[in-house]
Amino acid sequence: MVRIANAVRPRLARAAGIVRPRLAHVAATAKPQAARLARAARPQLARITKAGPQARSWQYTAGAATAGLALTAVVVTAAGPWDSSGQRTAERDRVAALERTRGTDHGRPDDSSRTSDRAAGAPRPAPSAASVLTALGGAGGAGTTVKSAPDALPTGAGLTGVLGPLLGDPALGARHTAAVVDVATGRRLYGAGAGRALTPASTTKIATAVAALSAMGGEHRFTTRAVLEPDTRELVLVGGGDPTLTARADAGGWASLRALAASTAAALKKRGLTRVTLSYDTTLYAGSQIHPIGVNPNLAPVTALTADEGRTDDSDSGPTTRVGDPAADATATFAALLKTAGVTTTAPGPSKATTRAQRLAAVTSPPLSTLVERMLTNSDNDIAEALARQTAVATGVRADFAGAGKAVRAQLKKLGLPVAGARFGDGSGLDRQDRLTADLLTALLVKAGDPRRPDLRPVLTGLPVAGFTGTLTSRYTDGAAGVVRAKTGTLTGVNTLAGTVVDRDGRLLAFALMADGTTDPAAAQAALDRAATALAGCGCR
Repeated sequence: MVRIANAVRPRLARAAGIVRPRLAHVAATAKPQAARLARAARPQLARITKAGPQARSWQYTAGAATAGLALTAVVVTAAGPWDSSGQRTAERDRVAALERTRGTDHGRPDDSSRTSDRAAGAPRPAPSAASVLTALGGAGGAGTTVKSAPDALPTGAGLTGVLGPLLGDPALGARHTAAVVDVATGRRLYGAGAGRALTPASTTKIATAVAALSAMGGEHRFTTRAVLEPDTRELVLVGGGDPTLTARADAGGWASLRALAASTAAALKKRGLTRVTLSYDTTLYAGSQIHPIGVNPNLAPVTALTADEGRTDDSDSGPTTRVGDPAADATATFAALLKTAGVTTTAPGPSKATTRAQRLAAVTSPPLSTLVERMLTNSDNDIAEALARQTAVATGVRADFAGAGKAVRAQLKKLGLPVAGARFGDGSGLDRQDRLTADLLTALLVKAGDPRRPDLRPVLTGLPVAGFTGTLTSRYTDGAAGVVRAKTGTLTGVNTLAGTVVDRDGRLLAFALMADGTTDPAAAQAALDRAATALAGCGCR
């Protein structure tokens, strides 16, 4: 997370430098300014819509770049604080407050609004407000539905006129599909081969996220335990499938192997034990640990016990050399930490904890919602494979690669999503045999935006922000920065992009763009970005 913060900070600083002189004024007058911007842009946009398709494509791109910067300044000002991962902390507060009679309580009990119980200087609870997504046209109570976007939707003809030339770019190859859906209504506005299944690459992670959240809930946590067998005095480190367990001195909010070792040593000493037999239990998962693509720097062997994703350097995302046996490596580190705390162990080996084992200590991961956000923002393959396995565990399916794929598909089908033609060979999208459709990808995003499914909200908040976070940090530097939020997908010959964008009229659109058979990844990536930018700049009617 520190690496993410360091990567984001220079861009935020540059953006702040641009908008800082006007920031206070924007905050006070956001609504009038937005109205004036719309009135000022209308004549230019009218001229653009009268131009031919080719002319409109680049004009929409240029217009979206300007509109994106302006909208970003207003939205960031209105939305509030950003945390170190680039996601707004207000998003979590909004979800937490959905079912309350008043706003978020900033972590205090419901009666903490009383002056006598409130710490000096602490913020008052936020005022109640209707769901943002409900305001876009979703179901809500009486008096809570507000039209924040015009009734008129983009039309198929309008979208075809804008997207057609852009998606015809030779850089996207001969096999490409696309879909655009209005999130508020779920209505598909544009489709080009949208039901044709293609290799999705890392956009598969959107499906994995929805399946995991629906199966386990956003507050679910994964627990790593140290247990003691009473008869043999064997200490067993039991893997709970937490892909974010860390042995680093600064845990950064993740579950700490160091803290677990310290607590375990203290518990052993209370029992008069300073030397024990040490083993580890990875039986939560089944089958091969090696991904079908083989050993690869993009992914560690998949096991229920790992520390720092088996990385051999200090990185926390991206490809790097991994250890061959993450569970053995994590347990060896655990043994060294115990020794520092005064407990000596034997060389660790695999085992299985019995039902008689006594729990000595445990550490838990952050909520699943946080793991989903990290997975999507960084395109983290290790988290993705873990969440697919955990979906299998939660639904009673064998937790191997095949079982995880079946569990994800079954969970999506249970949600009523269009899974025809879909195939899940893994949870990360590294498997070239995976198949998804543009229809399914947009349906997943619409489901995540459903105000009746706040548990799926992290799928949207975890999407990288164009020009600011994760895998989109260095993209959209000259168009739609801050307006497009999307998951990227890249394999040799495959380029995909799926996410959300706010169009010129304030409509939240879900889109999926898939290309299979590309030969120039940079050119294909740029072509997809131009299409998403064009969506941001047009009303397309």
